[in-house]
Amino acid sequence: MTQRPSLDPAVAEVRLAVRGALAGLADGSAVIVGLSGGPDSLALAAAVAFEAPKRGIRATTVTVDHGLQPGSADLAEAVARQAMRLGLAPLVVRVDVGADGGPEAAARAVRYRALADAGSGAGASAVLVGHTLDDQAETVLLGLARGSGSTSLQGMAPVAELAPGIALLRPLLGVRRATTRAACAAEQLEVWDDPHNVDPRFTRVRVRERVLPVLEAELGPGIAEALARTAAQLREDADAFDEMIDETIEDIVEHAEAGISVSAAALAANPAALRHRIIRHVVASEFGASLTRAQTLGVARLVTDWSGQGPIDLPGCRARRVGGRLEFTAS
Repeated sequence: MTQRPSLDPAVAEVRLAVRGALAGLADGSAVIVGLSGGPDSLALAAAVAFEAPKRGIRATTVTVDHGLQPGSADLAEAVARQAMRLGLAPLVVRVDVGADGGPEAAARAVRYRALADAGSGAGASAVLVGHTLDDQAETVLLGLARGSGSTSLQGMAPVAELAPGIALLRPLLGVRRATTRAACAAEQLEVWDDPHNVDPRFTRVRVRERVLPVLEAELGPGIAEALARTAAQLREDADAFDEMIDETIEDIVEHAEAGISVSAAALAANPAALRHRIIRHVVASEFGASLTRAQTLGVARLVTDWSGQGPIDLPGCRARRVGGRLEFTAS
């Protein structure tokens, strides 16, 4: 009897992760796979090509040509041909990257917009991208460096909303980057290494190439896994806080002229962590703005340390104490 060749462990790990992500989708649905040609997205696409037909799921790859490097159009077409060899329908989208927020942020914004548009055009229920555990660890470290609180330390969510009716799935957040590269090698896939991923001008690259290796060397192995676990735990905490906010806010918030008001006494009765989250939630939901910690604490003092101080100007709105209530009005 002929013995079947064993499945490479790296290929098996990536397929298992993708199988779990696809399990949440309805049979017969359509998905988009973001495919840059790098090892992460290529291993993801190969796994989707293997797993999706089992569920009758139709998969299309989308390669976004940012036009930021010479020969990018030829590269995008080569990546599309690889998708075809995997049995996936390929689509190449060419975009114009602006300068809002710097080149990294601008490229990311137009890329996700292109993926969302492609998903909408294909009637897809989900878009899959190839972020790995290493990407998650880097994101947590970058959030820590910014000092922007637990929200940024939560890293990237495995499941998020990309656009109405379209989920953004990151199946590989528990998979190491070395594993995706090994999976590509085992399946003899031609990997493209983006030179931007080793360019020290970019903060994320310095974290990847310099900071994480030093942490591993000085503190021992497992740093990336520990950072990823921290992100997962903080997301769990955030979900619990969100439920508490939803329950609390119904009782203490009222609509006011040109804005919204919150009971100062009710806010003061809550723990500081919940009080601050309610303040940030009100400003974000009503005025579409994010508050820094200093701004949040300034608003909280109108509740906990009230001595007649005047209104506080915030992004998109103004907060002031009026009797027993905290009012937020558009600025």
